Amino acid sequence: MSSCVRALFPRLNLRDNGRQYRPHSYPPTLQSPVATLIDTHAHLDFDRFDEDRNEVIQRAFEEGLEAIVTVGTSRKSWEAVWEIVRDDHRIFPIMGYHPCELNEVSDENWPELVAWLKEHRPVAIGEIGLDYYWDTVPHEKQHDYFRRQLRLAQEMELPIAIHCRDAYPDCLRVIREEFPDGVRGVMHCFSSDRNHAEEAVGLGLHISFGGPLTYKKNDHLREAAAWAPLERLLIETDCPFLSPQARRGKRNEPAYVRYTAEKLAEVRGMDFNELAQATTENAKNLFQLGVH
Repeated sequence: MSSCVRALFPRLNLRDNGRQYRPHSYPPTLQSPVATLIDTHAHLDFDRFDEDRNEVIQRAFEEGLEAIVTVGTSRKSWEAVWEIVRDDHRIFPIMGYHPCELNEVSDENWPELVAWLKEHRPVAIGEIGLDYYWDTVPHEKQHDYFRRQLRLAQEMELPIAIHCRDAYPDCLRVIREEFPDGVRGVMHCFSSDRNHAEEAVGLGLHISFGGPLTYKKNDHLREAAAWAPLERLLIETDCPFLSPQARRGKRNEPAYVRYTAEKLAEVRGMDFNELAQATTENAKNLFQLGVH
């Protein structure tokens, strides 16, 4: 277990009475009433939700969320995410190897992992990228598997969800080298400045903001959020981490994405309903929610 990813939901059996579950079945449409929101990056499989996961999910939809995208960061996590999404058409999976989880991956098991992803068909490959903050995996291996997963996303014709911590120049350079003509994807929980936001948007990426947008000292984030093109904006919680300022010190959860949306609307001088509708449509378009 890496030091930067908390203990995950235990590995689960994907068979029930001898029947193997097939890839997630998506609804034909997701309707968009005014002011509904989509949390585009949650970790509902993490153990901090073990005691009340169903209540957390119910609360999110009662608070006006239209959908949740939950992210698996390792092989065991993918299986736990699959258990969550397979019976709820309002919750969608992203799966990939978080850079801090790469110590459990080898050349020998890589083909098996690729086959698993192709069978279960997430809405994006992620969160993948580079993490120089925790530095628990050699940079060479991080770069190798980042590129492998970028190429897998291209092969599967899926967008990418990027994790980047203390590594923006290298992360953006790798994406540019692999996708010189641009890429579909998102810089998850963007944490840098306007310059890197402009570079990411120039590569074709969306920019997603979470709870840190609401923190008092993060003027650089608010400057980037005010600049970013509306059609490239997403919102997220990254729960159970990074609770917004109003909930600091408490476990984060999808319902709290509204705090980030409210701050984003304020920073941009926009009506909240207009911002909510735009970010919801952006999420649907990027991840093709309701198209599968």
